[in-house]
Amino acid sequence: MANRDVVAIGASSGGIEALLFLAKHFPANFPASVLVTVHLAREFNSSLDEILSRAGPLKVQFATDGQPLRKSCIYLAPPDRHLLLNGDYLQLGSGPRENNFRPAVDAMLRSTALCCGGRAIGVILTGTMGDGASGLWALHTCGGITVVQDPNDAKFSEMPETALARITPEHVVPLSEMPELLVRQVNQPAVETRVVPQTLKLEVDIARGGGFHMDKMDKLGHRSVLACPDCHGVMWEINEDQLTRYRCHVGHTYTAELMSVALDESVQAGLASASRALEERLTLARKLQKEASQRGQEGIATMWFQRAREYDREMRVLRDAIQKMGAVRAKAELASSD
Repeated sequence: MANRDVVAIGASSGGIEALLFLAKHFPANFPASVLVTVHLAREFNSSLDEILSRAGPLKVQFATDGQPLRKSCIYLAPPDRHLLLNGDYLQLGSGPRENNFRPAVDAMLRSTALCCGGRAIGVILTGTMGDGASGLWALHTCGGITVVQDPNDAKFSEMPETALARITPEHVVPLSEMPELLVRQVNQPAVETRVVPQTLKLEVDIARGGGFHMDKMDKLGHRSVLACPDCHGVMWEINEDQLTRYRCHVGHTYTAELMSVALDESVQAGLASASRALEERLTLARKLQKEASQRGQEGIATMWFQRAREYDREMRVLRDAIQKMGAVRAKAELASSD
């Protein structure tokens, strides 16, 4: 049987430094293909292939759609596309964002699990939020080897910590030990891929950008009372052992923690919009009052004066509420940092 020959690596904040270290220490004859999804701004994405190529012996390039998979090569997810595997070929997915990201680590790891679970190794490096935990769980379920950077060693520990809260990986190591570990693992025989859940195939198809019907979503989980922060559509609650996720009928996906963050941002945006609308309404009422008074229409002017006073009261109530919410949030963030 062939050895494990696919390594899929996910990272977020602090990921460039970690990837530079790995690229520097991979041997020139590394007998596997390396897939990388990292959350970066577009200006960093544009030069990441050159930066990593200069760091070590392996060829590094942004993946292209339909590109054949080669060993001793590192393939990077390009901006705004999911990096997926389709047999022995790379595929760039145009499906919805997952955890507010495209490319998403979860999408890459799920497609790796579907394509070649028993031949694959999944790696989670430094980063914030929880992208990658669900995909690593899928890869583990399908027989892949799972590796997580020790959170105490990571520049940003949240991404490794979230993965560790969801599964028990085969290896938890500091970055300094990871190149040697991966070399050992890719020289180990692959195992037979376990039975692939039908739901995994559906989610990979969504990441590709394939069409799907709402009735198929019932196979993923049960309908939730929550609305999608992106499109405000119906969401399905998906339970994967210790991980709870939400996916809408369009395909937007959030872990429970990120769903909370997204809903909080939606509330803040709604409150800001309401505050702005109330201020505009007050300004207009005062203008109409002034114009009516100048025309000698005292009854109408009095009416607009009373309305302006009521609008001003409503605006002050809303602004006080926003300030109190901000104070509570700041206190909670301070407590969590301690």
